[in-house]
Amino acid sequence: MRNLDLDLLRTLAAIDQAQTFSGAAERLHKTQSAITQQMQRLESLVGLPLFEKQGRNKLLSPHGRKLVDYARHMLAINDEAMRAMQDGQLEGELRLGSPHDVADTILPTVLTHITRWSPRVRLEIRVDRSPFLMNALRAGELDLCISTRFDPAYEGVILRTSPTAWIASAAYVHDAGAPVPLVLADEPSLFRRLALNALEQARVPWQTNYVAPNLVGIRAAVRAGLGVTARSIEFLGPDMRVLGEKDGLPPLPDANYFLWMRGDSINPLTRYVFDMLIAKMGLTDRGTPAASMQARQF
Repeated sequence: MRNLDLDLLRTLAAIDQAQTFSGAAERLHKTQSAITQQMQRLESLVGLPLFEKQGRNKLLSPHGRKLVDYARHMLAINDEAMRAMQDGQLEGELRLGSPHDVADTILPTVLTHITRWSPRVRLEIRVDRSPFLMNALRAGELDLCISTRFDPAYEGVILRTSPTAWIASAAYVHDAGAPVPLVLADEPSLFRRLALNALEQARVPWQTNYVAPNLVGIRAAVRAGLGVTARSIEFLGPDMRVLGEKDGLPPLPDANYFLWMRGDSINPLTRYVFDMLIAKMGLTDRGTPAASMQARQF
């Protein structure tokens, strides 16, 4: 009886998840030709075709779909065994910061991965505004930080790119002929800057109706119908609606949410968790040139 190669099965599972060979290559940080060679070896090993051509794409054959189910089970058992063997080296405290607006979206996903792959890590979570979190990272008060702020001094990766939208209460009635009533965060604020830049470039008149020091105040003002705010769609709730060009408002650029690691960390746990999140969440922007990342963040 021949033994299946777990590396080959991991690549097969990545192809199934990404739906393309090129997508799996990005996730696994390999070339597409290396992915193709691995799948040829796996097909030779099992003696069955694992893919079938449909147009210009290769999709899993019935044999491939059957094998990928076994692959997931085998990889889960392998990874669980490795975690169990490494747990003794992965004890300790990890301090993680997150902005308020992703505390219900991105943060739970990150925490799920950490607790799943490093179950003996003790987490200390700080939820605050992005500029304050970056100050805490700089001061050594945090080990990892989710933030909309770009800083080339740190090693980071893009966790998510979210559309930015003009958001108002569901009951809000917009008057396109009047200055836009804005609900803003006080400085420093990325979304405040995005809103004012967009309105000024489009020559749309505006007025400040409400300024808040945090997201709780902004959310309350928007729900009360005091005006419109520019935030990522992570902010959107069931009692809110999105305004757009039909309402006379200009388009807004996307917002990047980064995961940053403090640069002076000597704790191997921080590096392990950072690298694990990149691998398990399929993040591919780790090698993005700093200038390009900065351009997207204004």
